[in-house]
Amino acid sequence: MRRTASWLLLSSTLPAATALTPAQEAQVRQIGAELRCPTCTGLPITESGDALSVQMRREVREQVKAGRSQREIDEWMVSRYGRAVLLKPPKQGLNLVLWGMPFLALGAGAVHFWRTLHFRQTRRGPRTATDPYLAQVRQATRPSESGDR
Repeated sequence: MRRTASWLLLSSTLPAATALTPAQEAQVRQIGAELRCPTCTGLPITESGDALSVQMRREVREQVKAGRSQREIDEWMVSRYGRAVLLKPPKQGLNLVLWGMPFLALGAGAVHFWRTLHFRQTRRGPRTATDPYLAQVRQATRPSESGDR
């Protein structure tokens, strides 16, 4: 009886010892949402059911429980799985240029569009008709100098 009671007491306290606080759970979800599953195509580990993603979620959970920061966990994951594990690469070095490329392309396109419109308007002279009969029509519709029509 005593042995059974001690096992019940131990088994009831074991889940409480491994449980995380709500703040830690939120941190685990946030970190997991920013880590890519290495075997899936662009899915975060929180959305993947792959065995490797489950293992990575477990590792994140253990590291959050140990009190590590998000940066430390990210560095550990990068050292283990490579930079491709980060869904949002750091904005430094070559990555900074890659982050800025869409904005540079939009700016260059806007400048090109503006210059094209601007030069079209300034280069146009008075419009002349290319119809060969226009001169005859103008001559025929021009009021005569004698006032006759």
